[in-house]
Amino acid sequence: MRKDILLLATIIILGIFLIKGTKIQSVEEYYLTHIDEITPDSDTIRISIRVDAILKDINNLTPSLRSEKYVPRNGAILDEVEYVLRSGDTVFDVLLRTARHNKIHLDYQGSDENRFGSVYIKGINHLYEFSCGPLSGWMYEVNGDFPDYGVSKYELEDNDVITFHYTCDLGRDLGLAF
Repeated sequence: MRKDILLLATIIILGIFLIKGTKIQSVEEYYLTHIDEITPDSDTIRISIRVDAILKDINNLTPSLRSEKYVPRNGAILDEVEYVLRSGDTVFDVLLRTARHNKIHLDYQGSDENRFGSVYIKGINHLYEFSCGPLSGWMYEVNGDFPDYGVSKYELEDNDVITFHYTCDLGRDLGLAF
């Protein structure tokens, strides 16, 4: 009997310790507070998300998306922001962290779900492939170049600048020539 009381008291004390010492957060709170602080020693990257091409081709955009909520007048879903670069980060890792931190809708297909073996960005801010015509979708550039492989295969380096662009014409409206 005495051992049972001692065991029960220990369990209660342990339970109180765990409850008092544990900070319970929602998923949103977790992602808003778990962005690394930039220090002078930090490797960093910059990222932005742009829809300038849609502004020039707004008549081809799905009518329900013709709102500043989806297509801001200045063309920026996200103005350029700086984040700490973590070891082994890919473009996708940074985009995922950025979208969660800024509460931007992001939809993607996993690398195991397609023949390319890389994550495919299906939609950002509710703008999907074909939302602005049959040649539309998301493209990304790093340091002014448009890589020819997927976002989860491009490993980043210190000071890289990433821009996600929505294209309405397979990149030709972004200055790409084929």
